[in-house]
Amino acid sequence: MVDLAFSTNAYTHYSLSDAIRHIADHDYAGVELLGDEPHAYFPEFSDAARIDLRDTLDETELAVSNINANTATGYYDDAPPSSFFEPSVIRADADAREWRIDYTKRAIDLADAVDAPAVCLATGRPLPGTPPEEAREYLHESLHEILDYAEPMGIDVGIEFEPELLIENTDETLALIDDLDRDGLGVNLDLGHAAVYGEDPTESIRRSAGAITGIHLEDIVGGRRGKHYHRIPGEGDLDFRAIFDALDDIGYDGFATLELYTHPDDPDRAAREASAELAAYV
Repeated sequence: MVDLAFSTNAYTHYSLSDAIRHIADHDYAGVELLGDEPHAYFPEFSDAARIDLRDTLDETELAVSNINANTATGYYDDAPPSSFFEPSVIRADADAREWRIDYTKRAIDLADAVDAPAVCLATGRPLPGTPPEEAREYLHESLHEILDYAEPMGIDVGIEFEPELLIENTDETLALIDDLDRDGLGVNLDLGHAAVYGEDPTESIRRSAGAITGIHLEDIVGGRRGKHYHRIPGEGDLDFRAIFDALDDIGYDGFATLELYTHPDDPDRAAREASAELAAYV
């Protein structure tokens, strides 16, 4: 059976603890924690903040579905407002790459502290001067170091693919998992990203069976003909009945996390309407 969770990255106008309390009011079983500002930007996430987080999780009785470590906008004073993956694990600059590796290890520490099963990580885009084949070498090196840290703790690392990143579709993610051959590496499968790339989300689910560390859900208009914009389920073209049937077919029994960071001005509406729309499927 799939349980629904909601990511705090929709609640960026709220503190982390307040975001969790709001999510608990909308019939979710779990919460994904944004591993970035304003919630858990690890260089500034104090011991007191960790204690407050643990107390809030105990109070709300929400499980943690995932630590979302895709972005690190807190690293920059002038990061753009859209998704931003720098510094990434494929940077040619060794110091920047090592910073990101260490940042991901801190996400793993938080996962261990709050009993989350996994963290997710996006690869980033190859920057000018770094050909894709060189970027892949950096990716492999980075992931081996990260997995050496995560696997003894029992924390999985889910690669989240996205169009225009180094790893941008199901084929490339599954090939990466095969190439590295590590027990702790899987896919944090964002089904909207699959649709925008032009894949059938249900086929992406079936092909990823046994490798899924978590699911991200949002609605998308137009699939590959549309734009990458996260919408509340019911406002786009995805067939959520077929999606949940596919998850059932492969025996997936983890969390499906709503990722609606596109609704920071009214996250309660997004959380409420998403929960109502998907209630019949879980």
